[in-house]
Amino acid sequence: MKKVVYIIIFFFFIIGIASGFYLYKTFYEPNTLFNEESVFVTIPTNSTKNQLLDTLTNYVKDLSKFSKAAKYKEYFSKIRPGRYRLNNGFNNNQIINSLRSNNLPVKITYNNIETFNDLIKRISEKIEADSLSLSNVFYEKNFLNELGLDEESVFSLFIPNTYEFFWNTNATQFRERILKEFDRFWNDSRIEKSKKVNLNPIEVMTLASIVQKETPKVDERPTIAGVYLNRLERNMKLQADPTVVYTIKKRDGFDTKIRRVLYKDLRIKSPFNTYVYKGLPPAPIVTPDISAIEAVLNPQKHSFIYFVADVSNPGYHLFSRTNAEHNRKKRQYTNWLKKNKIRR
Repeated sequence: MKKVVYIIIFFFFIIGIASGFYLYKTFYEPNTLFNEESVFVTIPTNSTKNQLLDTLTNYVKDLSKFSKAAKYKEYFSKIRPGRYRLNNGFNNNQIINSLRSNNLPVKITYNNIETFNDLIKRISEKIEADSLSLSNVFYEKNFLNELGLDEESVFSLFIPNTYEFFWNTNATQFRERILKEFDRFWNDSRIEKSKKVNLNPIEVMTLASIVQKETPKVDERPTIAGVYLNRLERNMKLQADPTVVYTIKKRDGFDTKIRRVLYKDLRIKSPFNTYVYKGLPPAPIVTPDISAIEAVLNPQKHSFIYFVADVSNPGYHLFSRTNAEHNRKKRQYTNWLKKNKIRR
């Protein structure tokens, strides 16, 4: 009788060891395939079990064991889209726990981007929504009509900064966040300041883009903004060279290198060419940074109407109140262009 008991005990002991070994191999044995300290895995929305396994092919050593563990933990019944970190040496239990509950955001930074398409392309490289779906939601007629915008001026909604989004953000969710950030930026104080310079927020964004392209020197931007606001107040054409450069790039391609604006360029027919048309162009010529926006909202008060690059102080300008004074100061710039043989 004792012998039978011992055999039964031994039998269950063997089963226990086998079960423990099976559980260890299935759940707790390291099962990563990569050599890096960690990798990021993106799981698309509405992924099926097979699509998930295809995604993990390059990261998980034994997909069969992972699949058994995932089935046991009922992970396949609710696959969550997103961006997840897997550490080297993770076992199946850790991999599943990470994919289930550790959706990590991505950081998106944009500034000094010249076109809506380039901006959307950059965004689409960071989140799940593709460039077509992003363009479509921003060009949606009801959306544009509700805000009083069009396909050009919608570019004004983007306030340059660094934002966090979940990778699985769709196009509509992204648009809602951009609008929310725009409304947050344009608080009562800034709106009041925009009224004092006789512009609305969209117009401020457009003028700020010109100011940004005019000078990289943040401390000079309020002076430049003051010049353009003086011209607007006097119903003068802005005659901003950056808008001419933008017009040429819009025609010839935005990779075109332009070091000098020629007299013939000033006559190019385009609503963006402020030498041809009065007032502001229909949209920003770049995503202006905060300093350029603040320069327009807090311009330097002066009576300057003209300015020209100061060759003795690169990046800065010489300012004038009259055309005669401006022409005298302009000679140092035109002589510098000739000396350096800059023709375009």
